[in-house]
Amino acid sequence: MQHQRTCDGADPPAALDVAAVSHSYGPKRALDNVSFAIASGSFTVLLGPNGAGKTTLFSLISHLYDTRYGSIRIFGNDIRRQPGEALRRLGIVFQARTLDLDLSVAQNLSYHASLHGIGAAEARRRIHAVLETVNMRGRLRDKARSLSGGQMRRIEIARALLHRPALLLLDEATVGLDIQSRAGILDSIRRLVVSEGISVFWATHLIDEVVEGDDVVVLSEGELVASGAVSDVVRANGAQTISEAFARLSIRGPAIDPEGPI
Repeated sequence: MQHQRTCDGADPPAALDVAAVSHSYGPKRALDNVSFAIASGSFTVLLGPNGAGKTTLFSLISHLYDTRYGSIRIFGNDIRRQPGEALRRLGIVFQARTLDLDLSVAQNLSYHASLHGIGAAEARRRIHAVLETVNMRGRLRDKARSLSGGQMRRIEIARALLHRPALLLLDEATVGLDIQSRAGILDSIRRLVVSEGISVFWATHLIDEVVEGDDVVVLSEGELVASGAVSDVVRANGAQTISEAFARLSIRGPAIDPEGPI
């Protein structure tokens, strides 16, 4: 993928740069020396089975956990040294549902907008715009508890877009949803990458959510076992499909050099 240079001729910083990151829960090592970078304006899948370390990595990127070993930069901003600037560029959808079920869609979104210092008039404009983006424009006054699981997830995505982040993290965003809802949400997010130039880091254990043209970061038992374009990972592992490559990686560990940006 070609990326525009900055006005001074330098290459733009990676949307996300993770360097030598490790994390433990007591004696248990959840992440072990993980390094990779994802390019601005890309759709990158963080692929790994349950327990691989995906949620731990997202918790470090979003600064819920402190990064004690290694470094994480969001568009060049170190999450420890410049947390305000780094987090300002970040939108997050966690695996657990986080809407207030007793509030309306409008109230949930308005509250989030106020946390980001967005004034009431501007918040109303943005709320209508993001609901249009996720195909939920007719549900503004509905109570959150009246929505289906897929609709709730769309509202959470809309909420994450309110402050216009440059990098969107989604942690197992389609867990528990039916096939149609999963496909609709994935399609909406992929269209955002094309139309808005937003960078997306999509965590999943579902191999059918990866398509040709995506970039992938593959974790297994807390270790980075592959990163790069889907076609490159498939070829490097002597496989015919990403599903076959993922199965081989899960069994025998790293098969390609994980160094360097995607």
